Amino acid sequence: MKEKLEQIKAEAAAQIQASDIPEKLNDVRVKFLGKKGELTAVLKGMKDVDPKDRPKIGQMVNDTRAEIEALLEETRIKMERVIRERKMKEEVIDVTLPSRKNVMGHRHPNTIALEEVERIFVGMGYEVVEGPEVEYDEYNFEKLNIPADHPAKDEQDTFYINKDIVLRTQTSPVQARVMEQGKLPIRMIAPGRVFRSDEVDATHSPSFHQIEGLVIDKNISFADLKGTLEVFAKELFGPETKTKFRPHHFPFTEPSAEVDVSCFKCGGKGCRFCKGSGWIEILGCGMVHPHVLEMCGIDPEEYGGFAFGVGLERIALLKYEIDDMRLLYENDVRFLKQF
Repeated sequence: MKEKLEQIKAEAAAQIQASDIPEKLNDVRVKFLGKKGELTAVLKGMKDVDPKDRPKIGQMVNDTRAEIEALLEETRIKMERVIRERKMKEEVIDVTLPSRKNVMGHRHPNTIALEEVERIFVGMGYEVVEGPEVEYDEYNFEKLNIPADHPAKDEQDTFYINKDIVLRTQTSPVQARVMEQGKLPIRMIAPGRVFRSDEVDATHSPSFHQIEGLVIDKNISFADLKGTLEVFAKELFGPETKTKFRPHHFPFTEPSAEVDVSCFKCGGKGCRFCKGSGWIEILGCGMVHPHVLEMCGIDPEEYGGFAFGVGLERIALLKYEIDDMRLLYENDVRFLKQF
């Protein structure tokens, strides 16, 4: 038995000596000290040993185990030291090199403009509401007083998914959905992405953003609309800004108007920025059409309201004096980092 243990110890020592990675050391441990290892097999054969010799043989087995474990541990420590030293040589850090700069991003011009508009209207007691970008034709057109044969349907060049579902051409469907809920009064703005089949140029894109506002309450007049938009224009473009309302037509409002603001570059005197007119068009608005109120379950005899819509990109272009809308979407860091 002693010769057998000496042989096991010698074999273990040889294999430990030949191991060059920690995984091989672990294989040696399992082979000689594991549950099915060679020392365990010797212990299982103790039943065949004379009872008087069992304590002595058991002690010899334990001593052999201890010697193998000690040799494994000693080799493991040496091996890890060698591996660490080699790794340190291979991964030398030159502390004299300049550090990598952590380049932080920032808000997009559209986002900056949107947050400013939201701040203005939230300050006036409005709620910010969002809705689906893929919308039913019923909400995008029908409930906004634009029936199937209305020419406005053709003018908007809609992306149709099928005959009943479209990519929304405006955020007005959000207004219709809120009115349907019947929780009055309503003071809300609906910002979001909209889609129209437009050619890409300096002022058009098939995907852009709108911010539409809606107020529904008793005794609402056009004077309330004018006062609201005057406050909005002064907050956005400066306290000296003036507004001008021009008659227009929208299917979902009556009466309707286009709104101009005095040029904030020349103060209304006329310059290249306002094309010499002294005025810049910024949005469309009007009093909510009684038929729109009826279709959304609101009594037009008791309630009235006004709505308005402005292009987010138009505000960003005006506010930051950008002359080409495409710059907002080309992801040119040289352009975007200016904001």
